[in-house]
Amino acid sequence: MRSIRSFVRRSGRMTPSQERALKDLWPKYGIDYDIICLDLDAEFGRRASKVLEIGFGNGDTLVQAAGDHPEIDYLGLEVHEPGVGHCLLRAQDEGVNNLRVIVHDAIEVLRDQVADGSLARINLYFPDPWPKKRHHKRRIVDAPFLDLAARKLRFDGALHVATDWENYAEHIDETMTGREDFELIDRREHTGDQPIDRYTTKFETRGIKKGHRIWDWRYNRIDHAAK
Repeated sequence: MRSIRSFVRRSGRMTPSQERALKDLWPKYGIDYDIICLDLDAEFGRRASKVLEIGFGNGDTLVQAAGDHPEIDYLGLEVHEPGVGHCLLRAQDEGVNNLRVIVHDAIEVLRDQVADGSLARINLYFPDPWPKKRHHKRRIVDAPFLDLAARKLRFDGALHVATDWENYAEHIDETMTGREDFELIDRREHTGDQPIDRYTTKFETRGIKKGHRIWDWRYNRIDHAAK
């Protein structure tokens, strides 16, 4: 088991409707964590490109993406249960069927449940920056995570990352430098007006109001042996 995690399970009051959603809608949208590799085509009932989003918050933008792109299957990972309940309610209200969620540590889900080369894209939007230096070891973007992401992405698949913390942006640039399995396709520093192929999140909007700048990256998974 992992000894250092990149998240803290936040306590939060669940509304009665969110509690009902976790109970009643879980059979439709939920996938339980287990140390068994998933057949994602079977989980979604079809063959389609698979996008994984790590830490989807309340799920509003994840549901929006799934609704706007019915040809793509979306797998969302989140540990904050009130946010998951909100996401399930929104998915039900929007009539979205191409969305599944797992409530568990993203690293363990990637390691144990996602087949190598099965993902077209991984989204990591505004992960906890762990700003204090003594906590930097908790940041999810590190070499082991990138090794894992590279294994799970198909060649030509994409890794999208965004943050509103300058120090974390510097950390991401440093961590990605020199990697032979990812190629930088686009990098933008902006004020919320130039996101790379994604929707603006509620968390991001709050940060912009506080004067934060936004950093966005897209990396493509490449086969360096073939270059």
